[in-house]
Amino acid sequence: MTGWRRLTSSRPCRLLTSTAAGALLISGCGVVPGASGGSREPVTVMTWAPDTTGADSVNMAGMAAMARTYARWINEQGGIDGHELRVLTCNEQDTAAGASACARRAADNDVAAVVGSYSRHGRAFLAPLEAAGIPYIGGYGASADEFTSYLSYPVNGGQPALVAGNGEQLAATCERVSLVRPDTLVGDTMPGLIDTSLSRSDRPVSYDISAPEEATSYDTQAAKALDQAGDGCVTAVLGKGTGTFFDSFRRLEPQGSPVRISSVLGSVGQGLIDRSGGPNSPFEGALVTGWYPAPGDAAWDEMRQVIDTYAFGDNRIDPEDPGVQTTWIAYTVLKAVVEAMDETSITAGGISVSLNRGAEVDTGGLTPVLRWRFQDMVGTSPYGRIVNARVTFQVVREGRLTSAKKGFVDVTETLVGADPHS
Repeated sequence: MTGWRRLTSSRPCRLLTSTAAGALLISGCGVVPGASGGSREPVTVMTWAPDTTGADSVNMAGMAAMARTYARWINEQGGIDGHELRVLTCNEQDTAAGASACARRAADNDVAAVVGSYSRHGRAFLAPLEAAGIPYIGGYGASADEFTSYLSYPVNGGQPALVAGNGEQLAATCERVSLVRPDTLVGDTMPGLIDTSLSRSDRPVSYDISAPEEATSYDTQAAKALDQAGDGCVTAVLGKGTGTFFDSFRRLEPQGSPVRISSVLGSVGQGLIDRSGGPNSPFEGALVTGWYPAPGDAAWDEMRQVIDTYAFGDNRIDPEDPGVQTTWIAYTVLKAVVEAMDETSITAGGISVSLNRGAEVDTGGLTPVLRWRFQDMVGTSPYGRIVNARVTFQVVREGRLTSAKKGFVDVTETLVGADPHS
């Protein structure tokens, strides 16, 4: 059943909801300012993310909410090069079936792109998108398939770049490293990445400790990590389980221990630091490898202003969340590509051609300048589509993620060196 309702805000917008499909369409508020007599057709895109609850679930609802907020803002500015931006959103439900359903709905609605989305089920959604010729711009990087599909245009290097960068960040500080990682196929790739970085700095390889992702206690793994680290470092990349691991670790760690802890964006973020005590949290002093500048960097000011003005107090949107940040960057890419096309009608095929021919995207310092020509890609078999293999080094100071090193660090060499097929 389909119905219409209005936003209860000072800027009424038209919303089309589809209860059965869990999708939402945001269009502009009346005629798009700056459009020339309606000569430029609207651009319809989709953003999906899981909006779920439960101990084992992933909830990234802030990404879809950020997409809707971006649409309100850009349409009030006149749209994208005169094109009204229409955003469909879909609850991916953190399941393969949900991801596939969202992708099929994107194809049914003939969207020009899927933008700034999250899914761990790349195989389920990429096949329908490829069949329909729809580009996937700026996914979170939660699926390895995003870095191999010819219609995927990632804005970061995903977890592989983070783990490779974490090894380089730790190599500058740690004589020895204990790595605690998931007992999964993805987890099995992590020692190679981190050890390649360590060996490039003549450090010994890490002590590899596999662990379940969603355990309620990690006492056994924490004891092993503490014993093997000596006076070096312990890094844990366990997703949602990372906070639980470091709770176990701190209970076992002797007072005055010299061991330093570390992790990567997505396993540790500002939200987890705040929830675990801020400056009194176990993460004080931790080294963290990220994709983008630290949350307090001035490069995020425009995004924060847009959220303050156009999110209408939507508490799902956390400007310090990497999912929200990735969505903002992905829509920045969409805007730049549509403006470069300068076409009356924007199609999925046209966007893909523009990206493949080298459309450049300046994200205002949130990433290096992005483009997706063949020569811009890392090109190794597992990471063929990565064009941004740069990371940032951060440290937790007084309960805040802050920059530990100015600028970006390129880990392309590590990604290539860790590929057994290279």
